[in-house]
Amino acid sequence: MASILTKKPKKPKLKELKTLGQQLLSSRAHINNLPLLLTVISPSSPPQHVLESLLSLQSFFTTVLPDLPPSSNSKKRRLDDSAKDDPEFIYRTWLRSKFDEFVALLIEVLVSPDTEETLREIVLDSFMEFVKLGNRGRFYSAIYHKLLRNIVHSATPVDFLSGMLASKYFKYIDVRYFTFISMEKLAETLDTTNIHADKTVSGDGDNTDRSRESMELSIHKIHYIISHIPPLEGIAGNSEHEMWSGSGSSSKEEHDGKEHSKLRKAEDKQLKTDKGDNDVLSPATICKKMKLKFTKAWISFLRLPLPIDVYKEVLATLHQAVIPHLSNPIILCDFLTRSYDIGGVVSVMALSSLFVLMTKHGLEYPNFYEKLYALLAPSIFIAKHRAKFFELLDSCLKSPLLPAYLAAAFTKKLSRLALSVPPSGALEDVDESVKDDSKGEDVVKGDNSGTGTNISHKRIGIDHFKNEESNPMKSNAMRSSLWEMHTLRHHYCPPVSRFVLSLENDLTVRSKTTEMDIKDFSSGSYATIFGDEVPLAFYKATPTCLFSESEFPGWTFKFEESKENDTGNTSAAENDVSTKRQRIEIECS
Repeated sequence: MASILTKKPKKPKLKELKTLGQQLLSSRAHINNLPLLLTVISPSSPPQHVLESLLSLQSFFTTVLPDLPPSSNSKKRRLDDSAKDDPEFIYRTWLRSKFDEFVALLIEVLVSPDTEETLREIVLDSFMEFVKLGNRGRFYSAIYHKLLRNIVHSATPVDFLSGMLASKYFKYIDVRYFTFISMEKLAETLDTTNIHADKTVSGDGDNTDRSRESMELSIHKIHYIISHIPPLEGIAGNSEHEMWSGSGSSSKEEHDGKEHSKLRKAEDKQLKTDKGDNDVLSPATICKKMKLKFTKAWISFLRLPLPIDVYKEVLATLHQAVIPHLSNPIILCDFLTRSYDIGGVVSVMALSSLFVLMTKHGLEYPNFYEKLYALLAPSIFIAKHRAKFFELLDSCLKSPLLPAYLAAAFTKKLSRLALSVPPSGALEDVDESVKDDSKGEDVVKGDNSGTGTNISHKRIGIDHFKNEESNPMKSNAMRSSLWEMHTLRHHYCPPVSRFVLSLENDLTVRSKTTEMDIKDFSSGSYATIFGDEVPLAFYKATPTCLFSESEFPGWTFKFEESKENDTGNTSAAENDVSTKRQRIEIECS
């Protein structure tokens, strides 16, 4: 008997669903069909059944929703006893609970990985219709926030849903506005939740890893949503805006809105109409409020512990996609200075935004040039963003107020790096570059040569420049000379040697000197070198290597496997020479 009572009711078939929906829409007498239709809204139900039930429920709730009381989890108005005992009020309260259940089921279908993409798009459109009409013609921010919260906190990626939401609805200004509000709240909640979780599961490694993975997934989703909201250009100059909900209200609606003001969330009050009978929202007011919400959302997001891939992506676009639209860009100074102090590629990527704050928004950074000098290492020539870095470096060193010791230190450091890094700046091994450079310093100290190598023994002298010194003031660059330029004149790459020859002109005569654009040299590669140089020379066949065997008499660039000496009479010295020759042949081939 117990098994019969606990047995789940059988879900209706497709034809039965159509009949149930028609009856529900025709008369209140069939209101009990509502719970039956709700049972079908599930990721496990057939898509045709979900669609049929969805159409009936959407048509039903669209007509009754304006007359329903606030949700059970909202702040209710004080009601007298007669209102509480009113059958009509009890009926409408029950309908409100069923609508809340309907909204929760729609969100479950939307974020489920088992939902087909076609059905997901239809469900999203139906959900956004309730966002549009469910709050007496105003934007229903409460259920929209529930959707975004479930997207961010879902255990699986929902890129298709986030992308569809961005492509179809982020063009509406009110959707953007409330998206910023929700992203700010979710980022703040996520940060608080993460701190609490770290304290709770500090002794459980597995739980800590799961918490960290969940945190990173949520951060990825917030970043995807917030970075796909269109920029704010052009808003202030428009007299009309495309809005998803109603753009204004009449005087009667405004009066009704005041009656229900205590029942709405604070963000629902942000979009008010101008005084008078004008139903169009003020462009200047919207622009101002949008910029404020944009700023709060991004600042809350940047306070999160960003994963390294998100961190780099944010830094790469911050100066173009975020800073121009902030209400006060200088509030990013702490985030950017911390990023700049990290070093390596992160510092390079933070340089663009930091440079914008310094040049356009008056940020003072006393140690800026010292940090910039520390970034000059062989690794910078193989970095992905090296072209942008050298352009910014060029801009930073153009100031006529730059002290002489700084100009000398940067010049000397770049000259020294030019000896060890490849002309393309693309195929150099960082560790070997640093190692070779350190060996060169040892030679300088040992033989007192001016070049730091064994090539030029005729030039006697000591280079006082401290290549490993991170502080440009202590590098002794003013006591040195640019002997590296003489070495670069004999560089194996023709463009390098030709460029160095141009430096022999009298650069002090500004009327005869044309400043070169750093962009022409900052993004080269071995492919561009071959593309420029090979067509200028005559070859019977397309070259396959940088050097030919004729340029190195006695050398061979073909590796041949050594044969074992069966007699065993080969001397140890001969074996050593053979081994070295094989290594040279391998490196040159």
